Amino acid sequence: MALTPPEIALIDSLKLDLDTRSMDDELLLRYYKGRQRVEQLGMAIPPAMRRFLVITNWCRTVVDTINDRQQVRSLILPGEETADPQLRAVWDANDLTAHLAMFNRDRMIYGRGFMSVGANEINPDLPFVRVESPREMIAQIDRRREVVTAAARFYGNTKLSGGPTKVTLYMPDSTVWVERSDDGRWYEVDRDQHNFGVVPVVMHLNRRMSGGWTGESQMTDVIPHVDAAARALTNLQFAQEAHGIPRMWMAGVAKGDFIDGDGKPIPQFEAYFDAIHTITNPAGKVGQLDAADLKNFETSLNIYGAQAAVATGFPLRKFGISSVNPPTEGSIRAEETDMVRSVESQNAEVGMSLGWVGALALRFIRGRPVEGNRVRVDWFDPATPTISQREDALAKRRAAGALSLEGYWDELGWSEPRKAKERAYLAAEALDPVTAAIVNGVNRDAALGG
Repeated sequence: MALTPPEIALIDSLKLDLDTRSMDDELLLRYYKGRQRVEQLGMAIPPAMRRFLVITNWCRTVVDTINDRQQVRSLILPGEETADPQLRAVWDANDLTAHLAMFNRDRMIYGRGFMSVGANEINPDLPFVRVESPREMIAQIDRRREVVTAAARFYGNTKLSGGPTKVTLYMPDSTVWVERSDDGRWYEVDRDQHNFGVVPVVMHLNRRMSGGWTGESQMTDVIPHVDAAARALTNLQFAQEAHGIPRMWMAGVAKGDFIDGDGKPIPQFEAYFDAIHTITNPAGKVGQLDAADLKNFETSLNIYGAQAAVATGFPLRKFGISSVNPPTEGSIRAEETDMVRSVESQNAEVGMSLGWVGALALRFIRGRPVEGNRVRVDWFDPATPTISQREDALAKRRAAGALSLEGYWDELGWSEPRKAKERAYLAAEALDPVTAAIVNGVNRDAALGG
């Protein structure tokens, strides 16, 4: 079956949309990697100093800090309270704990992220779930229903091809693999007429605003402060070279005074440091100028770091500003309040997209949609753990009978495999009379205060 004119037009339209984003995407990626070009370094820095440019990569700090705190605990079906074993199997089979980090980096760097679901011919109960690059994939949206109506992945770029040579076109009832001929025309290579009814692609938009279908990079707020800090650090290097080292001055000397015992000129570097020992002219004088105080650069960097903390809600220590006294557990949690709340808000949005992905995976397995696609995602606590405070509070609630053993484990943040392992341990203890007697004796002594 050949490509139809509407399908060719759809590929060209999606390719145009992807191309319009390429320059912005490249700039954002360079900022994340700390390889951006700072256009304005300031009047005090000569052009030759550009090679001494130093980047404070706060963009990576923002993205990776949030990413590190977004850890999925379980996927739960509508009306259930425990993790679904099928979804857990799909999650583990596709290494999604690791791949979720890629998805999160994509949506925070580029403002959008993609995940696709595909059939697994070898094991239909474990469909493929893949994170797709936003620099290769683009989607078309039905704004009224808020669903993807078509998507395409462009890949196979080479230096000689002048662009992508292959396309995977995702449509509600078919997936088409397309290649580009030497004359620039698209032609069909293969087609899967699955009649699935929906496009097996989920697009997540970061910081999406009402009325639009574009995302925003998580780095947007901190980029101006990164550039300002780069200028300050580069200026600092120039100031170190020009004014940070004490300078010597000499009076009443000539070039001929700097010769060794054989009458040969002393090298300039050696003459600079040994001038007081080599000058033979009685009228010659040597002195030293005080070095400049460079503390103003530290003040400037602290100001930029403080402004970055205000813009992102991150603790000051994330931008190199620390107090003399080491922080306590309570102060850490208080300082991270805004950042933790931001991560929780992002978890709610990302969880919605992961829920759609989970629903698509179950649709491949069961052949029918999940009711309302309402797969719920349960997350680990994004706050910095304070073990002693948490254990003390949980132990008191457990002793008062206000918390079950399973609830205790949930509050500790244990995963479903970890809880299953503990249930097996408890069952083994119950079957072993010696171990059970020891455990019961310890519990009895604790109850009696012994």
